[in-house]
Amino acid sequence: MTSSQPTKGRRLTGTIVSDKMEKTVIVEITRLRKHAVYKKYQKVTQRFQAHDEQEQYTVGDRVFIRETRPLSKHKRWIVEGKAA
Repeated sequence: MTSSQPTKGRRLTGTIVSDKMEKTVIVEITRLRKHAVYKKYQKVTQRFQAHDEQEQYTVGDRVFIRETRPLSKHKRWIVEGKAA
């Protein structure tokens, strides 16, 4: 795959909140969502299990995750690298 081709799947940025499993980290994504009626912004948090092959990321790291094929029952994301 050349660098000019876009990668398939969504790409998100989040913070690692757990690295206790083997080759798996839990990444927490936080975004702001506008309430439909009150028009105020509220913080929405989602957690994803992501594959970390070399087990090189630890709790607190900001990372990019990319959507991929199902790797296990709950893992559908892979860690791409550290975010700036």
